[in-house]
Amino acid sequence: MNIALLHYSAPPVVGGVESVLAHHARLMTGADHNVRVVAGRGDQFDPRVEFMSLPLIDSRHPNVLAAKAELDRGDVPQDFDSLVDAISQAIAPALKGVDVLIAHNVCSLHKNLAMTAALKTLSEQAGAPHMILWHHDLAWTTLRYRAELHDGYPWDLLRTAWPSATQVVVSELRQRELAGLFNIPAEQITVVPNGIDAPTFLKLESQTRDLVERLRLLEAAPLLLLPVRITPRKNIELALRALASLQKGMPDARLVVTGPPGPHNPANAEYFARLKVTRTELRLEGSAHFLAEIVEGYLPDEVIADFYRLADALLMPSREEGFGIPIIEAGLVRIPIFCADIPPLRALGGDEATYFSPDTDPTVVAALIAIRLESNPGYRLRVRVRRAYTWEAVYSERIAPLLERWL
Repeated sequence: MNIALLHYSAPPVVGGVESVLAHHARLMTGADHNVRVVAGRGDQFDPRVEFMSLPLIDSRHPNVLAAKAELDRGDVPQDFDSLVDAISQAIAPALKGVDVLIAHNVCSLHKNLAMTAALKTLSEQAGAPHMILWHHDLAWTTLRYRAELHDGYPWDLLRTAWPSATQVVVSELRQRELAGLFNIPAEQITVVPNGIDAPTFLKLESQTRDLVERLRLLEAAPLLLLPVRITPRKNIELALRALASLQKGMPDARLVVTGPPGPHNPANAEYFARLKVTRTELRLEGSAHFLAEIVEGYLPDEVIADFYRLADALLMPSREEGFGIPIIEAGLVRIPIFCADIPPLRALGGDEATYFSPDTDPTVVAALIAIRLESNPGYRLRVRVRRAYTWEAVYSERIAPLLERWL
């Protein structure tokens, strides 16, 4: 599909809508669509995405600003129709061959009403691309803009449902506001929230990103971290059995063991083999991940730190520790700690960790994890963000189905 994204400006201009537009462009390109960004200001921000500059659609173009000054007073400039025609002539070539035009905010704000009028005319022409009007802000429902809006044309273009266009808003609040403004059922307005680039926000290393994508770790709920080498004293079999029990109530629970087998005892390789057999017996192949199966040698400290930021909890069932560095690392990133009740770990965890016997029933460990996490608002919100508000989730669950209507 050939898609054009349109706004007053685009990156590297900094702004919320500009950032969203860039994410949309990259996601659509990644889904094998041909994407073109059309804006008054900006530049090519991705080599895969074509950029077309049309100065007259900029909200800061001198002619546009002059027109807006009169419009804000309630006067339609004498040369308004000429400005509309000039913008129409500029936009037409930019939309040649385009199947879907997604106009961000330009049909709900009054920053360039001549462009809004040009798009309205275009939407009524035979052979025009289908228009998706993507509303982040609504001028008519914002008190600070009320004095700049007036009855009649062209201001009414911002409070009228264009018959041939699809209406999209970024929240349920905007959906209610727009439905009231247009006097249409809310169900006729699609809600597509904004998202977050989780790997970038968390500053994940490229190796971490690869592992997260390969293992689909952002879908975990919860993600348990066991950052140890694979040796019998780490009691990893208890973690596996606790994970199996936890999945009865939290089916998306995952466990990541970061380290390789310990290097000094040949028996560690046999222990690793037994753990993998246990994993198979418990049917945990898709949810208990030994990174040693994917990565040779040790992971860099930067990658290990990434996993602490990704994890929902630290799980340390060790039978023996000399100190217990993961406890203080988990404390630094503020994730809950579930660990064996042995002196070194209790000395570090104090009253802030949750303890269990290294010989306890795995169901006990699972219950401790479930009770503490399910009562933690921070954990619940973090899982909801990972599931519904990463850009990948927003695209697959909301944007892709929207575009499929015109495939």
